[in-house]
Amino acid sequence: MLWTVLFALLLILVLQTQMFVCLKELRTRHSTLSFSSSSSRSSSSSSSYNKTQQRLPGAIIIGVRKGGTRALLEMLNLHPDVEVAKAEVHYFNVEEHYRRRLDWYRSQMPLTSSGQLTLEKTPGYFASPPVPERVWNMNPAVRLLLIVRDPAVRLISDYTQVLHNRLTRHKPYQPLEELLLHNGQIDPGYKALQRSLYYHHLTQWLDVFPKKQIHVVDGDALIRDPFPELRKAERFLKLSPRINPDNFYLNTTKGFYCLLSDGHDKCLDESKGRPHAPLSAQVLRKLCRYFEQPNKMFFEMIGRSFSWC
Repeated sequence: MLWTVLFALLLILVLQTQMFVCLKELRTRHSTLSFSSSSSRSSSSSSSYNKTQQRLPGAIIIGVRKGGTRALLEMLNLHPDVEVAKAEVHYFNVEEHYRRRLDWYRSQMPLTSSGQLTLEKTPGYFASPPVPERVWNMNPAVRLLLIVRDPAVRLISDYTQVLHNRLTRHKPYQPLEELLLHNGQIDPGYKALQRSLYYHHLTQWLDVFPKKQIHVVDGDALIRDPFPELRKAERFLKLSPRINPDNFYLNTTKGFYCLLSDGHDKCLDESKGRPHAPLSAQVLRKLCRYFEQPNKMFFEMIGRSFSWC
């Protein structure tokens, strides 16, 4: 009887030991599987974060029209961490586009990785009243680039483009002086003139964005020597300094700089450098006098001045 009890106790002890070993193996296997699954999820999450996709812009060139926006966009695109929307999107200033919502806007952007900056330019944004608040609603931290040039020269360039487009379609267009003058005086209602009142439009942007988020590029200086202006833009955009003077060479025929990157060159399209429509010296002087006060107000707003007119 005693031996039977001892044998039963021994058997129970052996079974308990086997159960303990089995449970330990199960815990180890479960821990390994959990770690593997967690690592897989982490790797998948990291891969998802870094993958190439279309993103909303982190920076926008908002204007001005005929100020050098295309040149600035193409030059910044030399930077390996910048990808640009190739066409003007007009999302914030065209109601039909704005009604399509941000998913449509995002679909107009280039593919980028997580470390790259998406950049778009639409010069019509600057002078459109609803745009600043709409841009803010998209991203209050977005960085804004405003490229300006002599407002009188900008106006003439603006007119020249419209004139070229009209003549191409075999449509008549008034001479510049007829549009610019009313009873011998500068007509403040002329739209091309209004686009050159930089202080007026910038006021609307500064009502929404802090000044530190708007970087003013000297468009005249960009034409003369691109590199210094681009280095300032790189710093503003928090980009590493990757663009250098060797990326540019002067096209003496057109008077514009062309771009060099990885052994390939690129010049701006034929519309750049087009001869301006004529304007008499007398009317040009009137135009420069008209802009004196608006220019002074603009200089005070941005804390710098330019040699215009």
